[in-house]
Amino acid sequence: MFRFVQWYDSPLHYFCPKNAGSWKMKALTLSAFGSSDVLEYKEISDPVLKDGEILVEMKTIGLNFADLMRRGGVYPMRGRAPYINGFEGAGIVKDSNHHPEFKPGDRVAFADVPFANAELVAVPFENAIPLPDEISFETAASVLLQGLTAHFLTADSHTIKPGETALVHAAAGGVGQLLIQVCKILGAKVIGLSSSEDKKEVALSLGADAVFLYDDDWRAKVLDMCPNGVDVVYDSVGTTMEGSIAVTKILGQVVLFGLAGGKLELGNPLWIIAHSKTITGGDLWNYLTSREERIKRSEQFFEWILAGKIKVSPPTVFRLSEGKKAHDLMEGRKSTGKILMVP
Repeated sequence: MFRFVQWYDSPLHYFCPKNAGSWKMKALTLSAFGSSDVLEYKEISDPVLKDGEILVEMKTIGLNFADLMRRGGVYPMRGRAPYINGFEGAGIVKDSNHHPEFKPGDRVAFADVPFANAELVAVPFENAIPLPDEISFETAASVLLQGLTAHFLTADSHTIKPGETALVHAAAGGVGQLLIQVCKILGAKVIGLSSSEDKKEVALSLGADAVFLYDDDWRAKVLDMCPNGVDVVYDSVGTTMEGSIAVTKILGQVVLFGLAGGKLELGNPLWIIAHSKTITGGDLWNYLTSREERIKRSEQFFEWILAGKIKVSPPTVFRLSEGKKAHDLMEGRKSTGKILMVP
């Protein structure tokens, strides 16, 4: 059920008149960096497959905050305009390009393939994740990138152990919702932070043991619950880092995996040293280094969903042609579930 409302390789192989003939597809593009006004839904040439790539007809496309950062010029795009944004989605194989492991009609998804905001995407075999019949296209595009992020944050950046307490920033956001549930599956207590009462209720409904608002004295409230501090803080904001460090126990860990606040504020580094606290960074691309890693991690997440251990909030879905509205909704920070676009 849903409601309707890093790096880029060069996109030049999408524009090859000699080989592409008259075949055209629609894509959400941008030729300059800026607000959502720069987005253009237009007709361009179909992708021309290289060796080791399959052609995927997109059914759903995931919108992520990083897409807004790329649109604004904060994250780089290689090649030249018109650029195609997006990294995540799900669909069916249209052309297997003679690859023995795929055939037309196979259901696949991906979390780390550029140029996803289009009707057709050239997907390297290494990045194509087979999609179980029980997992819908909407579910895959809703959880794959954020779910794999929650997976590596709890398995690698800080290995969650039973009995630990984790503090999750932006607990009602896409990654935050999944982090709450994964931490609970692994036996941890979870404290969430959110910006509104509505978002607080979302986080509580997903199993958070307590949720505090940013406008309250959240540091004091966290330390009231955990006088010695929490074992780990998952911080995707950056401007909250000084507070995150303050509520982390001695020998505890802060995992920074985003800068939604626009900058990093650490506070006094001598205080960090004196309390033997560790700050580490987390980037999904450093963990999705092989097809085996992609499939192993995604299969674990799909198992949790099918077992009912992970609840996926209904996404808000736009037509790809309504990409500007999708970007505006995310930029307004009013959404709680995933935002998807459908060609």
